[in-house]
This record gives sequence, C-alpha cells and structure tokens, in this order.
Amino acid sequence: MMKARNDFYEGCRSRAIMLALEEDRYTGDITTLATIEPGQEGSAQIKAKEDGIIGGVDVARQVFNACDPELSVVLHRNDGEEVHRGDLIFEINGKVAPLMVGERTALNFMQRMSGIATRTRAYVDRISHTAARILDTRKTVPGLRYFDKEAVRIGGGVNHRFGLFDMILIKDNHIDASGGIAQAIRRAQKYREKQNLEVKIETEVRSMDELSRALVCMPDIILLDNFTADLMKEAVDYVRSACSTVQLEASGNIGMLNVLEVAETGVDYISIGELTHSVRALDLSMTINLA
Repeated sequence: MMKARNDFYEGCRSRAIMLALEEDRYTGDITTLATIEPGQEGSAQIKAKEDGIIGGVDVARQVFNACDPELSVVLHRNDGEEVHRGDLIFEINGKVAPLMVGERTALNFMQRMSGIATRTRAYVDRISHTAARILDTRKTVPGLRYFDKEAVRIGGGVNHRFGLFDMILIKDNHIDASGGIAQAIRRAQKYREKQNLEVKIETEVRSMDELSRALVCMPDIILLDNFTADLMKEAVDYVRSACSTVQLEASGNIGMLNVLEVAETGVDYISIGELTHSVRALDLSMTINLA
C-alpha cells in the first residue's frame, strides 16, 4: 500500500512538471528560437532576493532535466536551508536554449514552495517549546498539492491527509447527514474494518457535547473546530483524563497572532490553512551568462 501511494505521489509530481512546461512552451519558445543559436552554451545562476527558507530546489532540477537531460546542475543550497538576499542557490550549465525554456517554470515552483516553507518555519519556530505540531490542509492550488505539501514538510510542518483516500475525516456535513456524531464514527469504523483499510479515523467536533459523544466511540483523532482557547484547554483536560490514546487537533481561525496560545493548551496538532491558500512567494531571480 505504501509503495503504491509513493508511486502515485511521484506520478503526480512528474505529470505536474510536464504540464507546467507544456502550458508555457506549447509549440515552442519562439523568442528563444528567434534569438538564440541552437548550440549556444552558457550558464545560469538562481539567487535569493530576500531572506527565507528555500524550497523546490529538487523540483527545479527536475524541470531543467526535463528540458535537457544534458544540463549540469551544481547545488549550493538544499531544500529546507535558510537563505539570505544575494545567496547563490544553484547553477546550471549547458545549452542556453533549454535554460531559457525552463527558467519561468523552475522559478514559479521554487518561489511558491519557498514561500510556503518560509511561512511554515515561522509557525514551527513560534511554538517550538511546545509539543504541538503544525499541519497543512487540502486548501491547495488544484494540481499543485504535491508541491504545496512537500513545501510544508521542507518548512518543518507535518502533512495532514493528501486527499480523500488516505484518511477518514468526518466533518460537520458527514455528522449531520449520518444523524449524529456517534453514528458517523461507528459507520466509519465498520467501513474501515470491512475494507481492511490502514487509515486513521478523525472526527470534527463543534462543542463539548459532541466531544463527549465522540470520545465514547474512540476515534484516532478529534478535531476541535473553532473552539476558543479556554474551551480548547477544557477539552484537552477532559480528553487527557479519560483517554491516553486519542489525539487532538485544533482548527479554525488560527493564525500567527494566536497560534502560541493554542499550542499551549496541550493539543497535539494545529492545522493552518493559510500555509497553502494564501501564499506569498519568496523573491528569487535567475541570470543567464553566455559561455
């Protein structure tokens, strides 16, 4: 099962890179074809124009290799490393034409991923003295989820479910449509057993009453949705006194201003939608020099 998932994820990555290149060049880079001699050799340097956490280095390398397998890439920074304005991230040597073709696609991936990694690291550092972990969500750009979630990992965060297939996550609409939270959890547990699925079951709760009814059914994770910090602390104390195995996730209206307060309630995870749905790209640039 794990190998199949990894193959699926790698397929998503490769297809997305090829699609990004295809949508850019379509029938060809006519500007490069018109101005650059086919055999012209040169080199390119990608540098940081501001401070941050670099992400997407390996993705960019794959972009350039897809443009020309004979391009030579020399890394100066790896994914997850801190960079400062002016730092050289990597160099590419070879024919100039494929460098031109891959430039914007490589930078688009790197700038977005670096922005996500930088923001994630800021959250991780903010709560580093607690046991809580920062989670991402499925609020990603369609078709780019693999890269968004990889960037969260690069920044020190933890990936929540990749899609609808790798966790049973019972939300408010599932609860209401099932006739209640206990019914929803028990149906999920029966389905998991019948299908022999190796996945966790998580349920959202909207009140202390739903929390108490959910805890009786023993899901793997309980998501405290839009709880105040005081109510969250009460929920943590209640669950910890009753059960040592059920984990707790906080979600809803959590940002940099209140994430520390949330982490200090004792929850295990904090999911942050803005990591991927409100990305500020890290400024990078690429300069090409002729041989």
